[in-house]
Amino acid sequence: MTQNKIALSSLVMDLKRVALGYYKGSEKMAKRFAYEALKRREEIDEASPYIRKILGKLPEILSQEDKMKLAEDALTYSVIIQNYTLKNLRS
Repeated sequence: MTQNKIALSSLVMDLKRVALGYYKGSEKMAKRFAYEALKRREEIDEASPYIRKILGKLPEILSQEDKMKLAEDALTYSVIIQNYTLKNLRS
């Protein structure tokens, strides 16, 4: 497994945990994983322009005031990145 695939997969899990944290009312956990997601974004070397655009939007997405919208966006982007990782990055 390439380092890039590991980083993207880890980002997916961080974003899913952000969504779960806000949905369950655990803001402290959600904020911690949002921080982790932003750090993880810096580890990604290669990605399509579409994924690069999403990665560029992450700080804005993860700092929204409406926490339910933030959770929804985090979950949506985690699925998009997961699908990209599964389809385009083979072992």
